[in-house]
Amino acid sequence: MPLTKIECDRATCPPGRPHARLADEKGMYLEVTAAGGKYWRMKYRHGGKEKRLALGVYPAVTLAQARKARDLARETLAAGNDPAQIKRDAKLIRAMNDANTFEKVARQWWAHWKGPKSARHADYVIRRLEADVFPALGDRPVASVTAPQLLAMAKAIEARGAVDIAKRSLQTCGQILRFAVAHGLIERNPAADVRPSDALKPRTKENYARLDAKEMPELLRKIEAYQGSAYTRLAMKLMALTFVRTGELIGARWAEFDLVAAEWRIPAARMKMKTPHIVPLAPQAVEVLQALHTVSGGRALLFPGERDHEKPMSNNTILAALKRMGYAGRMTGHGFRGVASTILHEQGFPHHVIELQLAHQERNATVAAYNHATYLKERRAMMTAWADHLDKLRKGADVIELPQRAA
Repeated sequence: MPLTKIECDRATCPPGRPHARLADEKGMYLEVTAAGGKYWRMKYRHGGKEKRLALGVYPAVTLAQARKARDLARETLAAGNDPAQIKRDAKLIRAMNDANTFEKVARQWWAHWKGPKSARHADYVIRRLEADVFPALGDRPVASVTAPQLLAMAKAIEARGAVDIAKRSLQTCGQILRFAVAHGLIERNPAADVRPSDALKPRTKENYARLDAKEMPELLRKIEAYQGSAYTRLAMKLMALTFVRTGELIGARWAEFDLVAAEWRIPAARMKMKTPHIVPLAPQAVEVLQALHTVSGGRALLFPGERDHEKPMSNNTILAALKRMGYAGRMTGHGFRGVASTILHEQGFPHHVIELQLAHQERNATVAAYNHATYLKERRAMMTAWADHLDKLRKGADVIELPQRAA
């Protein structure tokens, strides 16, 4: 007779015996141990051998649930497969999935990927994963990660205003999951099902003409040899070195500069974001300013207009100079910002540091006075490296000191 719930509840192991077995039907029975444990088992034959399959512990697994598990096992057996082996395989896969978390696989990918990359760029990528991706996905088995989970992670980054970082994080996750596919850890890449444009807001951009990075050396040499106004030539040099907005450059006043501290502090009233902005000055930028000071005649403005020295030079002055040098429609004053952003990202400088120096970071009015100095040490190092890079581009090669000949 099949077992009943009451019989299962009352079942005990007789004294002096290690266990007792209460038969149900179709090979299933309840095994009661001397210690009081109750275990569902199923006896079956496969490959000519008698075997047993564990179906769970009573009462956590009810009589009805045990029978359902038994029936599924019998279906597996009828298909010619060993249900116990299937169960062991599934357990092994679960263990592998638990061990291969997204974070573990991501770090394996990073160790493989970083080889040819600059140390700075590789460090930025792993820190971005640690800050934004691992908290959302790191503990999940890599095989369980889904496209909606990837999008939820990216949307959370987007919600704080970091649209570019959200897109980059999604793209990096796609690389990690391709790595997992290649190494047999997952069957397919869920990131392939979604693109950043499918869910993230497009960033509104103004399109400014700008050169490719490979065209910068020639432009820098033409600026150095520019035969027009000294003010215009120095303005272009300073713009290349600081990549501020054109309006911020031409409206600059000497009172904003501290050449000893090598800082240019632009007041909030002159900034697009209406918050103060600090531009760390590389030695090359200080040199340009010192040269400019000798020709400014003690005026308040760095770049006074030709006719009215109390007003700044025209917005079109730099554009006209670029046109005169052969860059009409190909480069603008604002284009220096785009080129700097592209090259600095390629060199591995952190995205957030670049964005802060470009003054793209939107700031809450309450904390604006404090945030303008954020990452100032990192920005100073970046601006110095940028100036050195421009020198190298302009010269076309590293300067090598030749040994002196004997007299």
